[in-house]
Amino acid sequence: MHPFPHQYIVNASIHPDGDVPLSTEGVRIIESSSPKEFDGPGNQWSPEGLLTAAVADCFVLNFRAIAAASKFSWQRLEARTQGTLDRIEGKMRFTRFETHAVLHIAAGADAERAKKLLEKAESSCLVANSLNGERHLTLQVVGG
Repeated sequence: MHPFPHQYIVNASIHPDGDVPLSTEGVRIIESSSPKEFDGPGNQWSPEGLLTAAVADCFVLNFRAIAAASKFSWQRLEARTQGTLDRIEGKMRFTRFETHAVLHIAAGADAERAKKLLEKAESSCLVANSLNGERHLTLQVVGG
């Protein structure tokens, strides 16, 4: 790992209409637009979707790193994160992130240890730790 602090630079440019290309050095461009909830087309990633995706992505990548460091063998992790956007005291903000994780492990693997590693992955997610919204994690371990 590189020493802290880390800097992340993203470029965005917009015209009066059309999608917003998001770029950073060395990474393919993705496009975003307003979500359908804000009268956008609903066919592109939106800032709201990207934020929720970052919570889910951080969780699964954290688990992969923690499992590797713990020498825990697993087969597949599926995570579904739902972000709730609401209006609180006149301001829109995300109030809750609910993640449901299903971890597939081999027969005979330690399901309780798997749950502890999943909980550690969620609690150490730097993206979620940077947000004000409540967090809720439900776990399901399949196999073992």
